[in-house]
Amino acid sequence: MNVETLLIVEDVPEALAWLADLAQKAFPDVRVGKARSVREAACRIEEDQWDMALVDLGLPDGSGLDIIRRLKMVSPDTICIVSTVLGDDAHVVAALSAGAQGYILKGQPDAVVHRQLLQLRHGIPALSPAIARRIMEHFQRTGPVDGESQALTARETDVLSMVSKGFRNAEVAQALGLAESTIATHVKSIYRKLGISSRAEAALHAARMGLT
Repeated sequence: MNVETLLIVEDVPEALAWLADLAQKAFPDVRVGKARSVREAACRIEEDQWDMALVDLGLPDGSGLDIIRRLKMVSPDTICIVSTVLGDDAHVVAALSAGAQGYILKGQPDAVVHRQLLQLRHGIPALSPAIARRIMEHFQRTGPVDGESQALTARETDVLSMVSKGFRNAEVAQALGLAESTIATHVKSIYRKLGISSRAEAALHAARMGLT
């Protein structure tokens, strides 16, 4: 996964500088844009295309979830990663439902966050260990029943496998020799059958189904 442009949405100057430094180390050639509010982030989204966004949830003029939703509408392929101190189930589920594909808790050692960002190069969701445990526990309580893989067609299983590894719709289409619109239709069907709404959730389901 190639990350050339990265938008950081963070209102605390120290946290903004910290994230920018870690991002530059993980992606040496990346161009970093910064926003300190929902309004400023909305302007940056209109002005430029972003491969990735690191988004805080608590902003002075609203929620970072609004930024994630806006990005998913105007640029579906943008990888959205939450960066926050809020690690409770309600915020995690809300972020994933909004379209977040990773969830990093602030306050972790630099080396840990750096490793989580590097994982994105290989299509592995950037998840703090505590968040990964919460997500797994959530799915154990509320996830689909056993046998979910049988609900998917062979083609949908192929698409889910590639999506879970970080491939974008255009890349999946090229690999499978299909139109990008066909892949989008398969993804929608997969989300509906598995009861999910983000690629991070897709990756977790693929792991449960042995596709990764």
